[in-house]
Amino acid sequence: MTYMTLILALIMVESGGNDFEIGDDGKAYGCLQMHAAYVQDAAEHAGKDWVHEDALQRVVAIQIFEAYMDRYATEERLGRKPTAEDIARIHNGGPNGYKKKSTVKYWVKVKKQLDPYDGLTLSMRSI
Repeated sequence: MTYMTLILALIMVESGGNDFEIGDDGKAYGCLQMHAAYVQDAAEHAGKDWVHEDALQRVVAIQIFEAYMDRYATEERLGRKPTAEDIARIHNGGPNGYKKKSTVKYWVKVKKQLDPYDGLTLSMRSI
């Protein structure tokens, strides 16, 4: 499985593929349903000037996602190599989302999207 396969699964769970989706009472934007704080956090880490509305552009939303994961889904931070589950749960629940009970149901939805790819190896840079 590639990193993009995981991202596309997240997009399907978050927005059904709708780049212009606005959810969570107007707080979550774009195909990956990003909140303003997520975008700001990723922008600070990447040294970019992204704003919340940039999450409505799929290419930029993916760049924001990658920057956020580059900051939080790391072997150094987790103490082990991050898995697809870790990445999905961090996306859903913030920097420590991989430890939160509340993100388990989200992971189940993502895994269901990934099931056709079951048996393929997921690694951070192949993903």
